[in-house]
Amino acid sequence: MATYTVTNKYLIDNFAVLQLLTPSEIAVGSSITVAGVDATFNGTYTVRALPQYLFIGIDTEGDLLYDYQVPIADQVLYAKTASDVERVAASGTVAYDPVCTWVTAAQVMSFLGITISNPSDDYTLLTQSVSAGNQFCYRRRQESSYIDSLSVSPGGDVTLGTLMYCAALWRSRGSIEATYATFDGMGSAPQQSLTPIVKQLLGIPRPAVA
Repeated sequence: MATYTVTNKYLIDNFAVLQLLTPSEIAVGSSITVAGVDATFNGTYTVRALPQYLFIGIDTEGDLLYDYQVPIADQVLYAKTASDVERVAASGTVAYDPVCTWVTAAQVMSFLGITISNPSDDYTLLTQSVSAGNQFCYRRRQESSYIDSLSVSPGGDVTLGTLMYCAALWRSRGSIEATYATFDGMGSAPQQSLTPIVKQLLGIPRPAVA
């Protein structure tokens, strides 16, 4: 879980805005927990926007408006029904704990074509591989500017790419550096978890468009 320090707060037209001390990995649509600010701002919310300018309210269509003459970096905006609050210095924290669940241990076992007993060391490693694979694939897509649900895979291609990555992590158990563990006299096969096909399925790295 990542925790960020709040430096300023304000609320206009039932939208609250917090400025953070440092840049964050928070994405639009993410769930955040605000604590230590005050009773109005504290709570768990869904991020609606990440403004880079001073928020000045909404128009008659409900669109968010900004003053583009006043840049303010590292802000998070969420819906909050309350009286307006002028922008003032503040303290407190914003916690962000994304947990991705695109694929399950059962799906990875099916992909591998094996059955792993629970409890067992292999099953423990399987659950660790699934957790790590989900988080890694979600984070890499987030770094490529995708906005994804944490609970539902964006599509069959991403599901398959995540399954392949999780399976590769499990298969690498006991390996040393860049090879799979083996007792075969022929030697060790090269290990590459994030293969070109996995990158293609996940859509990463996403091409930058001018």
